[in-house]
Order: sequence, then structure tokens, then C-alpha cells
Amino acid sequence: MTLNLLGLSGALRAASTNTKLLHEAARLFGPCDFTQADLRLPLYDGDLEAEGIPTEVMTLAEQIRDADAVVISTPEYNKMISGVLKNALDWVSRSGVKPWESKPVAILSAAAGRAGGERAQYSLRWAMTPFNAHLLQAPEVLVADSSNAFDDQGRLSDPRTVDGLEKLMSELRRLASE
Repeated sequence: MTLNLLGLSGALRAASTNTKLLHEAARLFGPCDFTQADLRLPLYDGDLEAEGIPTEVMTLAEQIRDADAVVISTPEYNKMISGVLKNALDWVSRSGVKPWESKPVAILSAAAGRAGGERAQYSLRWAMTPFNAHLLQAPEVLVADSSNAFDDQGRLSDPRTVDGLEKLMSELRRLASE
């Protein structure tokens, strides 16, 4: 059975280190059908919601529901998760699908600072609380000075970070297979 892994990058920039980290996570997860979700969603607006949930929001909610596991990589913007990621979580919560319930979810972060997005991970864990997802607690994968953390092929260059990511993805795979 091929597992379905969904990735959410909280950064939209094409060369984002969080997107690179997401792809490294998928590689280390092992054989799977990997899809990177599109978080280019309209800003949440109750008036827009009253007109009907946008198609792209329903697509995201259904992708989460249908995935065997989800990996989220978040940047740290002003000590928090990005607005893009928070907006996606807010929209999905309004979709009526409830896709996160007991879903195995791994959280990663890459940031320019020396803590590697530690506060963003903390805020993401809080933001995920109402959804009752199965958030993996360890090992924490925090990529500091992220613009210098990847080689020319987009691979992580620090062996300790790779080891932690391999362990996290191995546990995510185990939970997704249950």
C-alpha cells in the first residue's frame, strides 16, 4: 500500500527554505505519494464564507482528510507562524470537513534566526489544538540560519538535523501505516 503524504509549507516564496525542508521530509519519509498543498487562499472573511466555502479551501480540506499523514513546515515571522499558514488553518476549520481528527502530523521549521523557528513551532502547536490532530512531539526539527542549511541540491547539510528529521519521518510513517 502506498501512503499519501501531504505537505504544507507556511511560506509561498518559490525558494523558501521551509519548502526545501518539506521536500527533504518527504524524501526521508520514504516511498509515498507526496503532494504539496497550495496555500494561496483568499483571506478568511465571514462575508466570503457566507457566499460558500471557496473551491481551493475545500480542495485543501479534502487533501488533509485523504492524506495518511501531514507534514507542516513553518517559517517564523515576528515570533509566530506565518499569516499564510494561519489563514489556511482558519479556512479549513470552517470547511465542515474536520480533516485533522487523529491525523498524524509532523511539524518542522526553518528560520533565519539561531533558534530555527522554535517560537513558530510553539505557536503552531497551539493553533492546531482545537483540531485534535495527532501531533508528533519529538524529535523537534528546527533549522537555524536556514539560508545556509541546504546544499545546491536542496539537501540538508547538517548531519544532526538530517538524523532528527529521519527519526521524525520514521515515526510519522509508522503512525500513518497503522
